[in-house]
Amino acid sequence: MKANAWSYCIRSGFKNLFHNKLFSAASTATISACIFLFCLFFAILTNVQNMAKTAETTVGITVFFNDDATEEQVKELGQEIEKREEIKSADYTSAEDAWSEFKTDYFHNNELMAQAFAEDNPLAGSQSYEIFLNNIEDQQSIVDWLYSFSIVRQINYSSAAIEGLSSLERLISSLSAVIIGVLLAVSVFLISNTISVAAQFRRKENEIMKMIGATNFMIRLPFLVEGVVLGFAGAVIPLIGIYLIYGKAVTYVNDHFLGISTLFAPIPIGTIFPEMMAAAMGLGVGVGFVVSFFTIRKSLRV
Repeated sequence: MKANAWSYCIRSGFKNLFHNKLFSAASTATISACIFLFCLFFAILTNVQNMAKTAETTVGITVFFNDDATEEQVKELGQEIEKREEIKSADYTSAEDAWSEFKTDYFHNNELMAQAFAEDNPLAGSQSYEIFLNNIEDQQSIVDWLYSFSIVRQINYSSAAIEGLSSLERLISSLSAVIIGVLLAVSVFLISNTISVAAQFRRKENEIMKMIGATNFMIRLPFLVEGVVLGFAGAVIPLIGIYLIYGKAVTYVNDHFLGISTLFAPIPIGTIFPEMMAAAMGLGVGVGFVVSFFTIRKSLRV
């Protein structure tokens, strides 16, 4: 099509929006609510996943051995640990290293206090391996595997925190899918009605255009423009809102919950927003285009 034909179709698409203000406003509001919730759950889920990733590198499994375990047995188990694909790294701490670290932390290199234990290492049975995993969800299976070795006396690990993160991630995913799915269905219904009303309003005009040689694409394009604009507006509004709300929420958490933010720092808005914006725009514009495309094919027999 020529430039003036494109210009006409785009202008007609915007005119349709103003002719059907009520339906247009309802469609935009519903898809905005849908995308706002999508962005909200996206931000929460991404932070939960980031917390799990942080846990994988900061929450380890500490393995202690029986007092009668020989150095050779411990080294053999260390070799078996290093062979496991689930394990990212394993750091061995001897009884001597454990005692040296303890003296530094609690005696602050005070030789007079440490001399009381000069001939006896009170941590003689504290040789251990500290294990970090590639995926924290493999924690329980690795713990069960380690307990199968007779030289293992005790394993320290945080099962409740990991199970809580996994359960929270599943809950958010399921809840967001249900709510967004319902709102998306409502959005599809309203956009479809908006396009159908516009098609009925311009039926005679479309018939005249067809008689003077207008192509099907030229007749349908204004309605596609209308659907895309509705989807675009429905994405821009919540993105602006979520950008402001999320930025303030991160600042609030960092200022008032220093302990939490030190362990699990919220993802900065500048890091999360580009991916969120791409997904929201794709969802909004995609829904607007697809719904208008199929609705207008059904409504206009041209």
